[in-house]
Amino acid sequence: MTSGQGEDPGTAVAEIQGLYGAFSFPEKLLQKIWLRGNFDRTRLATGAGTPVQVGHPGKWNLLGGPDFLGARLRFGAERETEGDVELHLHARDWDAHGHAADPAYARVVLHVVLFPPEPGRRTIGAGGREIPVAALLPLLRHDLEEFAADEAVEGLADRAGARIPEELGRLPAGELGALLARQATERWAQKVRFAELRCARLGWAEACHQTALEILGYRFNRAPMVRVAARWPLAEWQNGAMPAAERAELAYASEAGAWSLQGVRPANRPRLRLRQYARWVEARPDWPGRWAQLGEAWAGRGDGDPPGETTIRGRRRELEIGNWRERIADEVMGGAVGGTRGETLICDGLLPLLAARAGAKTEIAAAARRRWEAWPPGDLPPLIARGLRELAVCDGKGCPVSHGAAQGLLGWLIDKTGIRRPETGEDGV
Repeated sequence: MTSGQGEDPGTAVAEIQGLYGAFSFPEKLLQKIWLRGNFDRTRLATGAGTPVQVGHPGKWNLLGGPDFLGARLRFGAERETEGDVELHLHARDWDAHGHAADPAYARVVLHVVLFPPEPGRRTIGAGGREIPVAALLPLLRHDLEEFAADEAVEGLADRAGARIPEELGRLPAGELGALLARQATERWAQKVRFAELRCARLGWAEACHQTALEILGYRFNRAPMVRVAARWPLAEWQNGAMPAAERAELAYASEAGAWSLQGVRPANRPRLRLRQYARWVEARPDWPGRWAQLGEAWAGRGDGDPPGETTIRGRRRELEIGNWRERIADEVMGGAVGGTRGETLICDGLLPLLAARAGAKTEIAAAARRRWEAWPPGDLPPLIARGLRELAVCDGKGCPVSHGAAQGLLGWLIDKTGIRRPETGEDGV
């Protein structure tokens, strides 16, 4: 793992070994994690073991000075204090940037770092005052590579796709298809790996519960949805003592002030999605078990591998995608989730989880991957669908957009953002 700083300390980047080579983890991504509270805030503590409660993370400062201004924090049993928060990838960066001698940092009350500091490392502010240090890495709800990949996808959401046909359009059809297939395979392996980590940390049922709520949060409300899942495990939602609508309202109120409504269509707002999930669990309380049982039906089927059909429509018929869409929507989701969000739940959540549970090299995992490749894509950044049409990979008629092709192009674009680096030979995390 390597790191470097530019003129602006906020441009610091860690390069970390991932599943397919080194990837970049910028300091600004750490700042977003702090801002969104996308970590286990109940376990936040200083290096000395003092619990830290976050009343407010502070105002994100993109100019000079500390990263967050006017945060409200409570250390242990002390009264809530107001002050600034500075974030770094490493605790040593405080000294490297000379913050102790800069008056702008005199009000810093907490130094948040990604990696736990080495023994004996202290953060000293103006006048020799020691500033508490808190490390986020042990508290993160996702693997670092998953955070970095999600950040890259967010960055692509509104980006123009003019260069897609320019760069890829020159490739012969066979080479283009092979490139997209290779990228899709990497994306699938990455998603299964992330699902394996989540299952190992939470267990099968809670991994399903957290994944479903996170995906229902869309890009703007994922972090508060994950906190809701952690605060109220699946068993709490299965408890019939509280009506589904009341459970959803209680969950929504628990994150008051954290929800983002700007840019979110009314139908996708978190209160409605929480009600939707409450109806889902009410209709199918044991839905993770139902999903695991349904997936067992794929063992030993073969599912046309190698495929007898080469077109997407043919593959969907061969794999009975239409039938499985209906069965999952009814038997697993209780008819509560449909449309493109339902497809996204299946492709980004349920299928990787099923493969992770069965084992990446099993027949069930292979069957899940084949369906993942041929499945309708769900919610996509517009530039992906447009790019596939411009490249003549799909035409929306005889060759509709598939999740595999979309993920292949998305993987290529993520590589183009520079998040993925060449192998460095350094030890990673």
